[in-house]
Amino acid sequence: MPVRRAIAVFGVVVTLLAGCRAAENERRPEPVRPRWEMAVLPVPPGSPGRLILRDVTACAGRWYAIGAVGAPDGGTRPAAWRSADGRDWTPLSLRPISYYGERAVLYAVGCHEGRIAVIGARAGGAHGNPRVRTWRQDADGGLTEVPAEFELYGGPEAVSASRIAGGAAGWLIAGARTGGAAVWRSPDATGFELVDGAAGLASDVRLTTLAVDAAAVPGGWLVGGGGRPAGQTDRDPFVWSSGDGRAWTRLALPATSADEIVQRLLRVGDVIYAVGVRGSGFQAWVFEPRAGSAGQWRAAGGFGTTGAGAVAGAEAVAGDGGAVLAMTVAADGHRLWRSAAGGSSWLPVALPTDVSAGGDSSAAVTMWDGRMVVTLDDGVAARVWFAPLGPV
Repeated sequence: MPVRRAIAVFGVVVTLLAGCRAAENERRPEPVRPRWEMAVLPVPPGSPGRLILRDVTACAGRWYAIGAVGAPDGGTRPAAWRSADGRDWTPLSLRPISYYGERAVLYAVGCHEGRIAVIGARAGGAHGNPRVRTWRQDADGGLTEVPAEFELYGGPEAVSASRIAGGAAGWLIAGARTGGAAVWRSPDATGFELVDGAAGLASDVRLTTLAVDAAAVPGGWLVGGGGRPAGQTDRDPFVWSSGDGRAWTRLALPATSADEIVQRLLRVGDVIYAVGVRGSGFQAWVFEPRAGSAGQWRAAGGFGTTGAGAVAGAEAVAGDGGAVLAMTVAADGHRLWRSAAGGSSWLPVALPTDVSAGGDSSAAVTMWDGRMVVTLDDGVAARVWFAPLGPV
């Protein structure tokens, strides 16, 4: 090849590579880098072991983290912590009343009027299915396991008891049975009633449903999830509303031909955010009330990629003022995202340490009063980190 031609071809290649890098840089904005500090999380009294973290929330000016202590032989015992500043944490007293309660891993926490309620589970029995238990918070701050018959959450029709929310109407757990989306309701978290087969919520001949998260709103509840229409391979995103947790109205969110599901709900003032998966990425939907009308849901911004070879999902959402945070898990691990534009655009937020997907890993985030707290568990060690929200 003549020298001049070789130089020209090389120049074209360099130009193309530069263009690809520029396009990649446009697709991958520089992440927000908070000033993270690691918190002090003591091992609760009892047998030694590694800390396991599964969820975190802010509740009436206090922070709560939940999980378990894992023994070297694979055994677990439930654990929960409370903090006034996100820096120093104190273990809560736990009062299990059953065999599986003594071994539960606490994985979902909700808040209402300054008290929390928690869901935990431990696999067991002949088929190794999760044995779900709930916990209520007592006046002394400790958690007491709530008595429950096995088939309230388990049995041959069990699928999942995913998330718990508290509100003016009491407490609500979102999940599913073999008959589709289901909820459990309670006025005070001291005992739950299963609402199964409810018209509009459960599966029917036209739609197979699944509920994943719940949120309290003025006048009742919202439940988020998805449904697969008959004859369709992909799911569509849905939100259900109810005043009492018994009668439900189904609402289809803006959908595409991709597989879509709502996995987390968040209320910030009058605005409701739904975050989940849309095809090969993550998606936010937003409901904003409008003067003179009931308002409507709209598809806001998409962000991130799910990748291949891993189960992807939105693990947690949190909001404070005009900011919204979302923790996701995908093939490239657990990631934190921030939106300051009503869910329309999202920026990556650098976590204090990388946590890969899969195994026994998990991550969660909450936010209150201009400060965010994250829990990161890579399956070997678990840590709590905190940082001021800061500007974007």
